[in-house]
Amino acid sequence: MSESGETALSFEGVCKQFGSVRAVESVTLAIPSGQFVALVGASGSGKSTLLKTVNRLVDPDAGHVVLQRREVASVPLARLRRSIGYVFQSVGLFPHMTVAENIGIGPRIAGEPVDAARISALLELVDLDPGMSTRMPDELSGGQRQRVGVARALASEPSILLMDEPFGALDPVTRDALGERVLDLHRRLGLTTVMVTHDMTEALLLADRVLVMEAGRIVADQTPSALVAGAGGAAAQALVAVPRHQAQRLAELSQ
Repeated sequence: MSESGETALSFEGVCKQFGSVRAVESVTLAIPSGQFVALVGASGSGKSTLLKTVNRLVDPDAGHVVLQRREVASVPLARLRRSIGYVFQSVGLFPHMTVAENIGIGPRIAGEPVDAARISALLELVDLDPGMSTRMPDELSGGQRQRVGVARALASEPSILLMDEPFGALDPVTRDALGERVLDLHRRLGLTTVMVTHDMTEALLLADRVLVMEAGRIVADQTPSALVAGAGGAAAQALVAVPRHQAQRLAELSQ
């Protein structure tokens, strides 16, 4: 962790309602530059909705989202999204474009196309052979496509990386390897990273700070070690109980 003390991202009284459902309810928090934050909670707790307010895939009904000292609502949408690295669970690669074209699409739209050397460097960052730049998405495995998605998110050299359940569709071995790679990139590139995940083990092993959401609110804000030690309250400990129980079961099998 290499936090500078400067706030990279903050939420100030953020609320969002869909019909009668309050997806996000009065969330206020600050995320320092350089921190890796995991946002966890049961399905429907509001974690993905909160994340999407940063790049304005969702606009809050009330409150403010401030990114690098600017309220996101005041920034032209295209410029805002170019400044943020965003990784989807579904990857969202364009099937009619090559790997290189997919990676470079953001800078190209901004009028700042990246050259072949930059594409090669981005592929190497995510442990892919630069020779894969000419392949089409349907020629890649799920893990390779997600790595391309990470490379695309980094192409505009953002200082903040948002990930919405990025590894959920991957097999456990690929998921673990890609998680470790993202953590390495976070540290090496000095990123501020916010990751939504439903996997508490993943949150505990990758993040510096874990935020637990329940019914649209942040109900726990703890370090992984504090959560493992029993902090955070009932909702947090219900999530920690899953990997703890699995570890106990595995230990029993080895006896």
